[in-house]
Order: sequence, then C-alpha cells, then structure tokens
Amino acid sequence: MYNLALNYLHSTEDAEELTQDVFVKVHKEMDKFRGESKVKTWIYRITINACLDKIKSKQRRQRFNFLRYLSDDFVTFQPAEFNHPGIQLEQKESTERIMKAIKTLPPNQQTALILKSIEGQSQKEIAEIMQLNEKAVESLLTRARAKLKGILNNYEG
Repeated sequence: MYNLALNYLHSTEDAEELTQDVFVKVHKEMDKFRGESKVKTWIYRITINACLDKIKSKQRRQRFNFLRYLSDDFVTFQPAEFNHPGIQLEQKESTERIMKAIKTLPPNQQTALILKSIEGQSQKEIAEIMQLNEKAVESLLTRARAKLKGILNNYEG
C-alpha cells in the first residue's frame, strides 16, 4: 500500500501518513467488508480513494495559496520535490518527468496505468479494484499509454 501511495503522491512523508490512515480505516471498517471481492482488492480501493482525496485536497490548498499570492499576502509556495526512494540518482530526472506526466492523466487512466505498470497487477485484478470490466480497463490503459506517449514526446520535442 505504501508503494501505491508513493506512486500517487510522490512524497515519502505523505505516503507514510496515508498508509497509516488506510490501515486504521481498514481496521475500523473490517466488519463492513462484505466478502464480494478479495480483501487485497478492497484495501487497494481504499488506498486509491484516499490517494485521490489527498491529491484533491492538495490542489485545493494550492489554489487557495495561489489566490493568496495574487493578493500579495503570500509567502512563496514551493511544491514538494519529487522524492521516491530506491531510484538511482541518474534515473531520477527521467522518472520524475514520467511521474509528472502520469499525474496529468485523468484519475481513472492514472489509476489503471499505475496498477498495471508500476504495481504489476493483472487486468483482471485492476478490473476488480476499479469495479470495471476487463474491456474497460484495456481501453483505459490504451488511452493512458497513448496520452502519456504524446505528453512525453511534447516534453522532449
């Protein structure tokens, strides 16, 4: 769950905090688990939803800070630096570019791509996690890859 959160949030501190929050939520809500899917799938869904909520919250804060900046009462805001442990220094820049490009995808495409390419989930598992059919997941992945390719080509060109 930590790695999944890290792939969404790009911050070790945020990923650690979110992972703890998810496990607390899972513990509190275990009696609500209906057994219609695997526990792993249920926890993935909770983690993804928590990540998307955290991203939305950060975006709201950034908009608010930007408005404060426009009113000249703002101390310069610096977005968090990409910080992903385990990536060698020489790969950090290209990985950062790819992860930033992934963050520009619509949330459903972003989720499908992260689960498939980074988390190594099968299309069937992704379909369960996202509560979609496998054809819809295949379509999301195809669109996400095409859009990502276009973004990265524009960045390099």
